[in-house]
Order: sequence, then structure tokens, then C-alpha cells
Amino acid sequence: MANKFLFLVALLVFGFNSYSQTTNTKKWRKTENDSMQNALFLLDEGKYLQALPMYEKLFTAHPKEEYLKYCYGRCALYRSDKHEEALKLLNEVYEKNKKVEDIEYDLARANHYNYKFDEAIALLDKFLTNKKTLPESKSKAQQLKQYCISGKTLFANPTEAKIINTGNVINTVDDEYVPVISADENLMIFTYRGVQSVGGLQNEMMLPDPYGVYYEDVFQSNKLNGEWSKPTPIPTINTNTHDAAIALSADGQSLFIYRDNGDDHGDIYLSKLVKGEWTVPEKLKGEVNSYSWEGSCSMTADGKHLYFSSERGGGLGGKDIYRATFLADSTWGNIINLGDSINTALDDDAPFIHPDGVTLFYSSKGKNSMGGYDLFQARLNMLDSTFNQPVNMGYPINTPDDDIYYVLSANGERGYYASGKQGGAGLKDIYSVYPGYVGKKPSLYIVKGTIKSSSMPVEGLISVEVTSMAGKKFGDFKANVVNGNYLISLPVGAQFKLSYTYSTFAAKSLDINTVGIEGYNEKIFDVDFGAQDSVKPILAVVEPKKDSVALTTTPVKTIDFTFIPNNPAQLKTQEYSLKYGDITSEGLVFKVQIAAYKYPKNYKYAHLKGLGKVEDLLLDDGITRITIGGGFNSLSDAFEHNKKVVKAGQKDAFVTAIYKGKRVYLEKLEELGIFIKK
Repeated sequence: MANKFLFLVALLVFGFNSYSQTTNTKKWRKTENDSMQNALFLLDEGKYLQALPMYEKLFTAHPKEEYLKYCYGRCALYRSDKHEEALKLLNEVYEKNKKVEDIEYDLARANHYNYKFDEAIALLDKFLTNKKTLPESKSKAQQLKQYCISGKTLFANPTEAKIINTGNVINTVDDEYVPVISADENLMIFTYRGVQSVGGLQNEMMLPDPYGVYYEDVFQSNKLNGEWSKPTPIPTINTNTHDAAIALSADGQSLFIYRDNGDDHGDIYLSKLVKGEWTVPEKLKGEVNSYSWEGSCSMTADGKHLYFSSERGGGLGGKDIYRATFLADSTWGNIINLGDSINTALDDDAPFIHPDGVTLFYSSKGKNSMGGYDLFQARLNMLDSTFNQPVNMGYPINTPDDDIYYVLSANGERGYYASGKQGGAGLKDIYSVYPGYVGKKPSLYIVKGTIKSSSMPVEGLISVEVTSMAGKKFGDFKANVVNGNYLISLPVGAQFKLSYTYSTFAAKSLDINTVGIEGYNEKIFDVDFGAQDSVKPILAVVEPKKDSVALTTTPVKTIDFTFIPNNPAQLKTQEYSLKYGDITSEGLVFKVQIAAYKYPKNYKYAHLKGLGKVEDLLLDDGITRITIGGGFNSLSDAFEHNKKVVKAGQKDAFVTAIYKGKRVYLEKLEELGIFIKK
């Protein structure tokens, strides 16, 4: 190992010999030689952030050493509050020696981070035409050029979003990121990484190491009188390995944790709030976790679905976002890839499904990102359980650096995410965003209050059914045993009955009608069992807004916002048949899709024997779709075949429409007028 370091030092100093007449390397004190050796090792291992403070110290002591300037500038690219310094140093290096390996690419990155997109593109064009540039490096340069092109457009058309640092009570000189909040915005839990981390500086074996890193821990803060309290660590969750907060249920009583114990590539765990304390996290039961990495998730307000990111095989590339269903045996299953409307050939991560059940936020390195991860917003189409075309949330929310782990308050007023931008308290800080959404404000109805018995808080139960859907169950919820508080997020477009029970007391109920409701609505409903002097109304009805009279004078068909079937095509077909009857048109064909891949796999379909030929369908979007049974001229015929495929065990099969050689959504066919009215 020592010989390797001596070779690297000799090689690198020789490579930069033209910068100065003499080198001061041999004159350094022994301690500086040790620091140089450690810095070279970390740089060689790609541990740029760990090498950064070493090179900063060495360069400060020897500012005329051009090689140290290069190393310090290159490492500074990996810390967002030093991007300006990285640009300055690498520019100076490039002016003196344009033959430094990959210098155009490194300098292009520095310009990109500093919003100098034209300068970055010019450097990348030069880098790409260099015959010595390796194919892998060219691929990275081409992706960076695409980021610059998107960045120019987004930067030139900023949104009205205002970004505000949450302040020094939450943020420190260390890392704070992945904020998650309860629906009432009174609880924030986040991931911390710094001097307060359990275990201190550790190496990859989780042993104390002065050249190691801090591992992730979970902290929480409560809002008191409109201000965040001093964050405190959660001792039942934090260990000397990576423990990161990734999601919080809308009622603030279920906390999802990411943990990597070294032998499973990272999995998702669950902790519950019991008697005011978080339980020791347990690995999520069911099929969400695999041998691959799973590291981000978000649960719907009714607790029936979990959106999560995974690197498992069969996706479109890198990390993909999936949806799981909570099954009758209390496990998570029926895993479905969200498909190419959300996922790309690059990484797609950090999903957050808003309590309204239809607005999805996530981060992607693909689509029209302006650099690394950008934040995107998409809305669920309840007719076919697919998401519409995602929208980039724009600048200044997105930057040329990674922008990830975004959540939105239930009322839609504020978004929260982390960034390492300049002007913060330290490394990554947590920021709030106003407004926190693109386009129409999410619509939601919150019911919250306190359940008591003889004026003492109790863990009462609340059962919610969807009365507009023939008594369909929405979910069961509990009040907090310590303070009796409860919070339930109801989607709009349906009628609900909330039944409150505790011990042997007679149940009390509340009827809520969210048809015609828009924006954020809230009702406080307190219940006191057995207290004769504070009896609450057994029945309270919330009527639609007055401006929705038309909805109450004509038959209203509400959509079930509480359930996404395993077979999305069933709901889609039923809804469109109800509106228009059968759908058919020249140039239009329907196929039953059973899988989709960016890179075709050997798909096994023995369970589908007798249901027609399995075919590969490659469209101009580069995605290969696996279909079965050939093509159908009418939607109803395709749907009938799709039901047979589902019954045969392919639970996620659905009908896809191909119009003139391109895949289209049913709502697009509706816009084009391709239907036959009854």
C-alpha cells in the first residue's frame, strides 16, 4: 500500500510539474506528508467529501501548489456550499494546463453548478470531441449536457416559490435532511448526521476511525406556539449503523425507517408510537423489502398503499418507484411498478404521496431534470390508476445539484425539503417552500379532535366507511393514548361516516360529505364518552359548499378514492363504458400488458398458458412491453381478456391503448373524441 501512495505522489506531482519551477512536496513536515498520503488515498477511493477538509488545510498552507489547488477544487464539487470556490480554482488550473485529465468535464460541472450553462456546454462539446475521452466518460458528459439544456430553460423561467431556511433551532453546522411531517404539521422528524451521531466517526466496519464518517440518526421536533422545539434524538431507533427517517403517517403514529445492517443492502423498517414512545423498528413484513436496496417510502392516508423506491430487478433502470398494497394478513404485497409515466432509465426515488391520495411528489434524475435529482409532481388518474405526465417543480425549488426528499403539508401551504445551498447553517439544511405545489392546490378534508372518557384522554377507535360506495370501508384509526388526539385525512369526492367507540359506551358518529369540496378543509370534532355534562352531538353533517349546487341537483357519481384495485383496467373500463359505451376507432388497438422493461428480460408466463401468444411490443419511447392475446379492436373485448389474465394469476395486468403506433392514455382518447356515445 505504501508503494502505491509513493507512486501516486510521484506521478501526480510530475503531471503538474509545469505549474511551478520547484515543488514544495519534499519540504513538507512529516505530519503534512501523512495528511497528503491520507488525502491521496481518499481521493483514489472516490471519498471526496472526506478528502475535502484535508486538501483545504493543505492548500491553505501551500497556496502555490497547483496540484493541491486541483485536488481541493475537484473535491469542492461534491459540497454545494463550495461550488463557487470549486469554479474559481478549477478555472485557474485550466488556464495554466489544459492537458489535465478530464479537466474540461470537471470544469463543466463547476460551471453547471453555478448556473453558467453556456460555458458548461462549450466545455462539454470540447470534451466529447476529444478522441482520448472514454465511452463511459462520454456518456456522463452527454447526460450533463442534457442537464444544462434543461437548466437553461428552467432557470430562465423561475416560479414564484419562496424558499426559507427553517432556522438554527432545527439546522446546525452538520447535516439535517429528509424532513417528514404529520398532517397537522405539529411534528417534524428528520435525519441527522454529525457530531451528535451515535458512534461518532466510524469506518465501514462501524469501528471508531478519525478518518471515518458520521452515520445517520433520527431526530424529532414538535411545534409549540408556532415555533419548532429543540430537536432531540430518538434513542429507541438510533444505533451505530445508518438509521434514517423516510416517512411518517398522516396521523403521526407510524414512522418508517431506513436501516442498513451491512448484509441486506438497506431495508425499510417500521416504528409505532405507543404510549408516547417510539417502538424499536421492525423490518417491514411482506414483499416490499428484497435482497436489493429499498430506501424511501410514503404511505397513503388510509394506510392501504405504500409507495416505495427499490433497485430490484425488472425495473426501467436504476432506482424505480413501486406501489404495494396492505393485505388481509397484515403484510405488504401485490407489488406494482408505477411504469414509464413515472420511472425512467435513470434513478427515480423518494416518493411522497400527499394525504389527498392523488398528488405524488418524487425526485428523478431523468426526464427534464436540470441536474442530478430534480423534484417532480404528478397526479393520480383515478379512472385507470395511472399517473399523468409529471411536472418539473422548476427553479428555484430545483437546482443543478440534487433536490430530493420533499414533503407537502396537508393544507398545501408549505413544502419541506433539504438543500446544501450557500447561506445555510452548515452542510445540508431543512428549508420550507411557499407555495409548495404546482398548478391546482391539493384538495383534502381533515377531521381531527380529542377523544376522552369522563374528561380524561383515551385511546378511542374511529372506524370510517364510504357511505357513497355502498358502505365500503375506508379504514380504522386510533386516538393517541397519551393525549387522546386523533387526525384523519379524507379525500374529496365521496361521503363518509365516522363511528367513534370506546370500551362499552354507545358509539357516536359523524357524517362528512366531501363532494364538491375544493382546497383544504378542516373540522374539529371532540368526543367525550360518559361525561353527561359535555355530551357531543351524535350526528353532525357537513354539506357541500354553496357554489356546488349543481352537484346536488343532478345525479353524482363519486369515484372511490380509497381503493386502487390490483387490476387498474377494470375501473378504467367501467368508468369509460359508463360515460361513452364501447370505444373503437380506425388506427386504434387495445392490448393486454403483463410487463414492461427498458431492457427486455426472459419473462416467464407458464401460468398464462392458453390465453394467447405472448409478444414483445417495442414503441418509440424505448420501452419494451410484454403483451398477451394479440390486439383487440374494442376496449370491451380487451377488458374481457384482461379479466381472464388476472384470474390466471397476473394481478397487475392491464389494458393499454395503442393509437397509430403510439401508446396513449384513455383520457387522451377522450380529448381526441375517439369514442362512441350510447
